[in-house]
Amino acid sequence: MPGTVLIVEDEFMIALDLQLLLERQGWRVIGPTATVASALQLLEDETPTVALLDVKLGGQLVTPVAESLRAQDVPFALTSAYEDPEQIAGKAVARAPNVGKPSTERRLLATLEKLAA
Repeated sequence: MPGTVLIVEDEFMIALDLQLLLERQGWRVIGPTATVASALQLLEDETPTVALLDVKLGGQLVTPVAESLRAQDVPFALTSAYEDPEQIAGKAVARAPNVGKPSTERRLLATLEKLAA
């Protein structure tokens, strides 16, 4: 059963597409948000079931958000075009599934459901 998903994505149209897709599937979306600071603020207010993270947010890496999620035991997936996001964002994103960018609806939903289980 879908829960809450935090979307951290700096490309407006991609964030909106993700939000609409997930809401149609019964997920409650937190955000979307486009900055590390606003994502961390949202995490102070609410703990999501899962999260979707872009690796680069403008000029910033999503690493602090990934570290916060790991500290709270919140599983997350990456939405990155990078083949090896760990090379960019470091150990904080290690072992996180990468659904890619662009991602298929089927792959995205299957990954989120697996993380939420």
